[in-house]
Amino acid sequence: MGGNEDAAREDGGLVVRDPISAPDAEGTPRRVTRRFPLFTKDTARPEGGGRAASGAAPAPARQWPMLAVLALVGLGLLVTALDLFRIGTLLIGVALLCAAALRWLLPGVGMLAVRSRFTDIVTYGGLGLVIVLLALMVQPKPWLEIPFLKDTLHFTVSSS
Repeated sequence: MGGNEDAAREDGGLVVRDPISAPDAEGTPRRVTRRFPLFTKDTARPEGGGRAASGAAPAPARQWPMLAVLALVGLGLLVTALDLFRIGTLLIGVALLCAAALRWLLPGVGMLAVRSRFTDIVTYGGLGLVIVLLALMVQPKPWLEIPFLKDTLHFTVSSS
C-alpha cells in the first residue's frame, strides 16, 4: 500500500491508529488536539448557533428567535416613524433585551447567535438597557429622572 497503509485499506475503509485520531480531508488519520491551529482555515459556528427547530421544519420556524427580535425592532421603527418616538425606541430596546434573554435561556437560537454566548448576552443586554434608559429619559417630560445626571452635565459644560 505504500506510505498510507495505516490510513486507508483497499476496500476504501479507514483505519484509525488510536481512539483520538480523526481523518483529514485526504483520509489520513491525524492526531486531534485542542490547540488552535497556526492558520485559521474556517470559521466555527458560535455556541448555540444551531437551528432553533428541527431540520424538517420550514426555514422561518428554524430561525424563530431572530425573526421575533427583528419583528419587534421593525414594530419599534414603525411606531417611531408614526411620531411616537419614546414608545418606538422603548420597543427597540426591549427587543434587544429579549434577544439577550433568548440567548441565555435557549440552547439553540439560530442566527441570533453571533459570538460566544457570554459576549452575545452582554452585548444585546447592554445595548438594550442603554436604549431603554435613554428612551425613558428623553425630553420633554422624561419618564425617568436621574438627579445626579443634571448636576454632572452642568459641571462638565459650565463656562469658566
